[in-house]
Amino acid sequence: MKSIAIIGASGYTGAQITSLIEADENLTVQGLYVSENSLDKGKPLSELYPSYSHISYTLSPLSDEAKMLILQQADAVVLATDHAVSLHLAAWFYQKGLAVFDLSGAYRFSDMQQYPKWYGFDHEYQEVLADAVYGLAEWNNEEIANSKMIAVPGCYPTASLTALKPIAPLLTDAFPVINAVSGVTGAGRKAQLHTSFCEVSLTPYGVLGHRHQPEIATQLGQEVIFTPHLGNFKRGILATITVQLKSGTTEADIAAAYSVYDEAPLITVKQNQFPKVDDVVNTPNCHLGWKFDPETHYLVVASAIDNLMKGAASQAHQCIKIHFNY
Repeated sequence: MKSIAIIGASGYTGAQITSLIEADENLTVQGLYVSENSLDKGKPLSELYPSYSHISYTLSPLSDEAKMLILQQADAVVLATDHAVSLHLAAWFYQKGLAVFDLSGAYRFSDMQQYPKWYGFDHEYQEVLADAVYGLAEWNNEEIANSKMIAVPGCYPTASLTALKPIAPLLTDAFPVINAVSGVTGAGRKAQLHTSFCEVSLTPYGVLGHRHQPEIATQLGQEVIFTPHLGNFKRGILATITVQLKSGTTEADIAAAYSVYDEAPLITVKQNQFPKVDDVVNTPNCHLGWKFDPETHYLVVASAIDNLMKGAASQAHQCIKIHFNY
């Protein structure tokens, strides 16, 4: 049985992966941690999330003593922390020999020059970054198994790349157009007026400047136009993607491309039938639906995931399973 420490456990994603690890008979929770100045330290997780009343762990401050205890007792750490915080914690635990599953963006780019532009800091750990692998579970199985530094993808990139990677060889040079809508939990638990449920009305944000655009483009190997939207629902993502396919492409070619998921238990693909967010909320699944116009060679594919599950916690859980080979 592997022991997992969860840092940043008071947030939506941290609490979600705690529940998944607690329910996994092959794993145990070493401890739940928050920053030393967090107002949540010392509180039971169930006080913050009554739906997790069956989970008895208390949130401990991540002191130097706590970090040493993690090194002694844990096989891996999950970081559900801010990008700038994960930058240092991931390197420290990785260099001490623990497996790290980082849910932030601090290790998603191999190019160090991307971080000042998209995350506002200079990356200080070139050797650790060189060892990091992108944890898109259905696509990077071998890399996840063989590395102790796993950068779990963002929620929008997970929805988008799951839809696009099978058909990448069929794409023309025209940029795929991704319009995606996320529930408000994607903005995190911290109170902010513009993400308050009562203030949210469906609207685009981060237009032509969202940090997930280069993440998607890097992993796809092709530039994309990505427009995220904030919707007035709690959780889930629906990405509707329009692409142009090469001349001569047929529906049979598209179906064959998506057959890569025939043995992927969490991915469902349907032709001419499109998913709903409610189909996937509170599940680790991704539902894809597509329709092709053979006259214009345009394909529309929709991808639905739960942003806190397949877009974060359950994908991290997948990566843990792959890494520890069970």
